[in-house]
Amino acid sequence: MTRTLNAFGSALLAIVVWQAIVSGFSLPKFILPGPLLVAETMWKSRVIIFENALVTISEVLIGLVLGALLGAATAINLATSAFARIYIRPILVFSQAVPVFALAPILTLWLGYGIWSKIFMTVLIIYFPVASAFYDGLTRTPKAYLDLAKVMGANDKRLMWHVRIPAALPSLGSGLRLAAVYAPIGAVIGEWVGASKGLGYLMLLANGRAKIDLMFAALFVLAAFTVLLHALVDKGAKRMIKH
Repeated sequence: MTRTLNAFGSALLAIVVWQAIVSGFSLPKFILPGPLLVAETMWKSRVIIFENALVTISEVLIGLVLGALLGAATAINLATSAFARIYIRPILVFSQAVPVFALAPILTLWLGYGIWSKIFMTVLIIYFPVASAFYDGLTRTPKAYLDLAKVMGANDKRLMWHVRIPAALPSLGSGLRLAAVYAPIGAVIGEWVGASKGLGYLMLLANGRAKIDLMFAALFVLAAFTVLLHALVDKGAKRMIKH
């Protein structure tokens, strides 16, 4: 309850400061629209915002699930296979040397302007944080846990599934929390490069037509969804760790 009140208070303070800046400097609405105008535009354009938000949300959720599964599987493979650590891990690290943003035009060229290029972009942007965080947790299992399991006759497979993975769940949770924040970025970048629907596309369209109030409305819907997604993933991660 306290966290909710604090969040509400922070949002209210930000709105007051925002309105004060707009009024104090007499900024035109095509530079910085006021919060009331943005709220009015959000209500008037709720249908088009909702339709485009559904597309972006679908891209983010599908990409988040696929990226999390792929990242977790990669981490387990790295932790169990010397071959993977020697030959695959350097490739994984090298892949981060290429800016993910620069790959968006290539993905659009290969996969088209539909939803899959955005999903793939989302997967790419969250894959490394999940894999890296989970792998780090798998390699930091307390030695006492491993020694006790070996004394009880556990083999490598049982050590992995019954000791190392449960002990690494907090690290996986940290990776998933990061993924929840990064996933919308991947989807929107993909929409900026080439799309016919989505909040990123709507923001570009509104900017091109000087409808800055609509652009801000789409931006706040995206931000609200990201905050909600992070809260849900955080709650799920805490429940996963407790179990």
